[in-house]
Amino acid sequence: MLLLPLTALGGPGSASKRAQSRAEADVVLAQVANGSPVPAAASRLHFLREEAYAAEEIGPLLRTAFDERTRRNLAALLASLGARTGEATLVKLASDGDSTVRMYAAQGLARLGSRNTGAVLPLLEDKSSGVRREAARALGASRNPKMGKPLMAAVKAEQDLEVRAALLEAVGASGDPKQKAPLKAYLDSDSESTRFAAARGLCRLGAPEGFAFAQKLLGNSDKFVRRQGLVLFEGVPAKKAGPVLSPLLQDADRTVAATAARVLYQGGDAASLDWLVLASWNAKGEEKLVYEKELETLQLADDRRKAILRKAGVAP
Repeated sequence: MLLLPLTALGGPGSASKRAQSRAEADVVLAQVANGSPVPAAASRLHFLREEAYAAEEIGPLLRTAFDERTRRNLAALLASLGARTGEATLVKLASDGDSTVRMYAAQGLARLGSRNTGAVLPLLEDKSSGVRREAARALGASRNPKMGKPLMAAVKAEQDLEVRAALLEAVGASGDPKQKAPLKAYLDSDSESTRFAAARGLCRLGAPEGFAFAQKLLGNSDKFVRRQGLVLFEGVPAKKAGPVLSPLLQDADRTVAATAARVLYQGGDAASLDWLVLASWNAKGEEKLVYEKELETLQLADDRRKAILRKAGVAP
């Protein structure tokens, strides 16, 4: 009996807010179906925290949508939401007759880190280079070592340099240590993008040859070349990247420092997020924008930021 009034007090308000956000999500979906821009719609759904609901609703909408542009927009929106409730729909779309829809399906499965590799593997032989590229990224994002071999086989057959680069990076992301030797062979490629992608794949596998390639770039006097070296550590666990990246937090180029912190955090080093937030708090002018750019990439929520600042004792 005591619990009933408490539930009654908390229930209606919460239910009303949820109903309101769901209603707004429905409006956003209807707008996309009528041609409204996808990026703005995705941002609004993220703000409402209705990604899961919207992903569920997109499935039925796609089943009754026959206009090419509408189907593509809905597929693009679903791919951008990153909601597990949309995975089954994305798997179905991977075999869609429209190559653009197939490409978005692969993008969405990559964002989810989907383990449903069976739906994606056939796309490595798709006639569309965009589909093949996104399929490679999706298979790499699955973190399934069994994907290393078919990805490397696709590398050998691929003529498009952009797709080949995505494949090489995905080989490393798959986590198959047996592919270190095949990846090393591409460090001598005539194509700069191929060499860079092979090095990135090797870094993801923790291979010394990849780290040596990256450190050579980081030692360059040109700041833009050094920033390229940092890109090679994207997706590398912080335990492996830490010895190289941690000293860069003191780098004179604050873009290098901020990027290093963000990469470390994404690699599993929670303390690097605190470092970024505090660095932004203490920075002024244009330097502050450098840190905020990386925090924006991480989509840091305001309450998380406030908690970090309170913990550091610099904010109430």
